[in-house]
Amino acid sequence: MSFVRKEVSDGVAILTIDRPDKLNALSSEVLADLDRAVSEAGKNPQVRAVVLTGAGPKAFVAGADIAELSKLTPVTGREHARMGQAITTRIETLGKPVIAAINGFALGGGCELAMACTMRIASINAKLGQPEVKLGILPGFGGTQRLARLVGKGKAMEMCLTGDPIPAEEALRIGLVDRVVAEGKALEASVEVARKIAANGPLAVAFTMEAIHHGLDMALEDGLEFEAALFGVCASTQDMREGMAAFLEKRPAKFQGR
Repeated sequence: MSFVRKEVSDGVAILTIDRPDKLNALSSEVLADLDRAVSEAGKNPQVRAVVLTGAGPKAFVAGADIAELSKLTPVTGREHARMGQAITTRIETLGKPVIAAINGFALGGGCELAMACTMRIASINAKLGQPEVKLGILPGFGGTQRLARLVGKGKAMEMCLTGDPIPAEEALRIGLVDRVVAEGKALEASVEVARKIAANGPLAVAFTMEAIHHGLDMALEDGLEFEAALFGVCASTQDMREGMAAFLEKRPAKFQGR
């Protein structure tokens, strides 16, 4: 039995964390299944964008499996955190956009998974937060690092130190999510965006993501040089020639990722 359902259509892979009786909580088994599913989507040439969501109407991922966490030792605790960090880093650096369709609670590890995604679309009823301090621990899957980078140091401190979740509209206001949609519409809206991206040149999409990711860690002049180098690489691709020809010939482009 896999805890992650996979569906591929029109260049979009939909990965659904499927443990609704536990609000899709992240046990080690769920994490292992998710890691495999994300890796497979990354290697599949038919997949040009990924949507990550949770089963059921209540939760994207409501957090970790507390019964499992309660048994961790200092050694296994570090190993568990590093495993989660490896998975969130895989999502963040997949080379293909990953859109989080947040259909309810995204707490703890769920919020950390969402933050690793390229974009986040939340339903109006969604709540996001890092409540780990209420359990005597801290966010271990990248929450202290990505949250501060997304919303700023002060707001990240407030969320991580109080442990209080915030509603979707507040998450939108501070930049934690990119769009808020009606209840029950997060997956539909995410797939719509993913299909738009999947219709574009896959190499251009990958290089654009790389330019933004790495450029943020560079001085502006270095970032501009990096952008120019990637622009030059794009100019060597068949996709560029196809995209330009399709525009001039007034027809849809047929990109091959070459």
